[in-house]
Amino acid sequence: MAIFAPDLTKQAPRSPRVRLGGFVALPRILDKCRATIIKKNGEFNFNCPLDQRFFEFVGVDAEKFKKEAAKGKTDSEMLAWVEKNAKNHPCGGTIHLWSTIMEARAPSSIEMRGYMSEAQSKLAPKREDITTWFDLLDVDDYVTFGGQP
Repeated sequence: MAIFAPDLTKQAPRSPRVRLGGFVALPRILDKCRATIIKKNGEFNFNCPLDQRFFEFVGVDAEKFKKEAAKGKTDSEMLAWVEKNAKNHPCGGTIHLWSTIMEARAPSSIEMRGYMSEAQSKLAPKREDITTWFDLLDVDDYVTFGGQP
């Protein structure tokens, strides 16, 4: 079966803010997973710490997820697979709460605040609205593919 994947050497994956089944980051995870399968992931890594938070939350193994994606399943089919195979089976309200928390996550240690500050100073030194990890990912994706901060 054909795998429809973005070429992440030419474009960014979907924003981590985009939701599927209420889950933030799931469409981005799928983009990176599929691109990894066809070896077009560029500098994007499937099963990075953000992805791991999703897999831990739902209770799904990343490699089993990748194996299913390799069958050419659509976003909707992958969501159904996650819902069926999740060990934790979060309900809609729990998914909404988790997604809201993920969108608001910011560096919590001095080391991570330093990392974010350094990255922001390279990517968008005049922007003062980069406060969350999702903000940083969005601006990084935009600038990496030619956008001006």
